[in-house]
Amino acid sequence: MSTTDDMQTGCGGVLITAFEPFGGDETNPTELILSGLPDTLCGRCLHKKVLPVEFFRGAQIAIDEMRRLSPEVVILLGQAGGRSAVTPERVAINVMDAYIPDNAGFMPTDEVILPDGEAAYFSTLPIKDIVAAVRERGLPSAVSNSAGTYVCNSLMYRILHECSLMPEPPLAGFIHVPFSEEQVRSNPKRAAVPCMSLDAMIEAITVAIRVPIVKF
Repeated sequence: MSTTDDMQTGCGGVLITAFEPFGGDETNPTELILSGLPDTLCGRCLHKKVLPVEFFRGAQIAIDEMRRLSPEVVILLGQAGGRSAVTPERVAINVMDAYIPDNAGFMPTDEVILPDGEAAYFSTLPIKDIVAAVRERGLPSAVSNSAGTYVCNSLMYRILHECSLMPEPPLAGFIHVPFSEEQVRSNPKRAAVPCMSLDAMIEAITVAIRVPIVKF
């Protein structure tokens, strides 16, 4: 799909987002995954967007893209260092509680994301089908019941809140991936931390994207 086609509005397809590096890392595997994904899959355009690791600006950029594109599916990617599998998230909660500042220096403690929002929103992606499809490829995957309270959870919450206001919302949700092998190799403190190869993560996310497209 060309850059011109990607700039069209209301063109459906799949919006898939990743994050820039954060927490002192020089890379974020989700950004590298995005670069490795095809431009089209199952006849749908993949609209790719890298977001800043910021509670407010990152979510607003994603919301603006969703409004512009009117996608059929929205898949948000984030890094969960320490996990050993690709993990679709079940739920996002209305809490911001940061263990480190975001990339804009904001470090909320026990704050709500939206004062008028629900306590939680559930993913509308077929998360168990995604897990099963990824496992069928011989790759580790599991449903996660907590997206945390950092920027990933906040993004998922804001997107699902936006979807709740739409008459015909897209299927939407969040998928966490582990550290990449390079992130572990380059940091001696992570010698025993689980990781995955970039190629394996690209394959897993490609499979994960295909599942809701087929079901749509």
